[in-house]
Amino acid sequence: MRNLPHQRILGIAFGLGLFFQTQAQSFEERKQQVSQALPLVDQLFKEYSEKNHFPGMSYGIVLDGKLIHAKGVGMANLEQNIPATPLSAFRIASMTKSLTAMAIVKLRDEGKLQMDDPVWKYVPEMRNQKYATKDSPTITVRNLLTHSAGFPEDNPWGDRQLGISEKEFTDFLKKGISFSTAVDTEYEYSNLGFALLGAIIKKVSGMAYQEYINQQILKPLGMNHTYWEYTKVPQKELALGYRWLDGKWIPQPLEHDGVYGAMGGLITTMEDYGKYVAFHQAAWPTSDAPDSGPIKRSSVREMQKPWQFNNLNANYQYQSGKKCAMVSAYGYGLRTSVDCEGRRMVGHSGGLPGFGSHWNILQDYGLGVISFANNTYSPMSYINIQILDTLLATTKLERYPIQPAKVLEERYVQLVDAVQNWENAKSMKIFAVNFFDDYPMSILGKDTKNFQEKVGKVVKIHPIKPQNKLRGSFVVEGEKGKCEISLTLSPETPALIQEYHFRVL
Repeated sequence: MRNLPHQRILGIAFGLGLFFQTQAQSFEERKQQVSQALPLVDQLFKEYSEKNHFPGMSYGIVLDGKLIHAKGVGMANLEQNIPATPLSAFRIASMTKSLTAMAIVKLRDEGKLQMDDPVWKYVPEMRNQKYATKDSPTITVRNLLTHSAGFPEDNPWGDRQLGISEKEFTDFLKKGISFSTAVDTEYEYSNLGFALLGAIIKKVSGMAYQEYINQQILKPLGMNHTYWEYTKVPQKELALGYRWLDGKWIPQPLEHDGVYGAMGGLITTMEDYGKYVAFHQAAWPTSDAPDSGPIKRSSVREMQKPWQFNNLNANYQYQSGKKCAMVSAYGYGLRTSVDCEGRRMVGHSGGLPGFGSHWNILQDYGLGVISFANNTYSPMSYINIQILDTLLATTKLERYPIQPAKVLEERYVQLVDAVQNWENAKSMKIFAVNFFDDYPMSILGKDTKNFQEKVGKVVKIHPIKPQNKLRGSFVVEGEKGKCEISLTLSPETPALIQEYHFRVL
């Protein structure tokens, strides 16, 4: 192939059947794809509820930033025979944490605090705490968000602190905190840390954390049926909590709202919380669209980022029996993980006496699941992960496509011409300054010969499969065979080819 002008090369590429832009499915197409599996989802949730003796349950499926399916199973109130529905208000426990974290991020975005500010700047009682070791750094706001403040894990204890007053909390801090590790050295789940974040929100914003979250997050998202104090919930909507003991359900008393509500006090409906999960989901994929939520999409992604390593489970096994290693970390009020297939997940569980809940989204697939149950510490993460895995397996839902930069679309077609004609490659002006030092003409000449012998005359250039906007691979079909070519562009403008790899298929 002779060295053709850029426009001519592109014209030939289109003539060979090349379509640059990856054709993304529409929301309606993806919704239809997922909807076909929803009867199976309903069946799995119903069976799980019965097996685990849940009095009632509510669940929902979120797709591409929209709650597309929501149902209830069983009873929200056994005594009054009130069915559980997507409008039933369940206490969601630690699923509250990410809303508290979002409030902190919003205040940071407004320049009212910094993530690495010492906590004592806002809570004076924290200034003279005796840390686990003398070389421990000072606790920061970020440490609280990521469970790395050195506090001991406090789930059973913290669950019984929900309704304590500000005075009781201040008195507790003044007595001194017992630390289990040095600050910023280990992950240790701490409800105390999020109670402190609630106090920071009040100090910085000038209003109670409940009011700040109501005004700055819940209201903008249209979450009008979400509450902190259970006595404020309309009686017919409130899901009561139970515990399965000795073959029967035992009612569990509801805690009042208090300082520790910042770690687990929210009461909400599936229709309401679905809007919040959809907002997290809508932060992906990245785009040029204007921000329209309580915080920036980039800040949502910052919340979801794995800030504090948590666990590596080399023997993780999905409910289907598939073995797949899983690595997990904690973000800002969120758990995040990646499995052996590169599937990224983010969400959080919740558990209190009388309740269990969980939500999880696959960021790269735009797919999420939420579930609430009114039985003590209901293990909802198990069924939610099963639902996501089942939906992917049965619907074959694809990841969000990566859109290559226009310059990558141009360069890879030009590279096909160069591969067949290296003696003229330098004049094409498509290669970065390092290229011909790293790939001497003697090597490139061998590539030309190999290409001609193994592939022959080009008959089709397949669309590029981008790894990001400036790197990808593609397949070239010739009269004799096929090859895969990968390339990486340089950071300059316009971006040039700095590296390539050639492989006969």
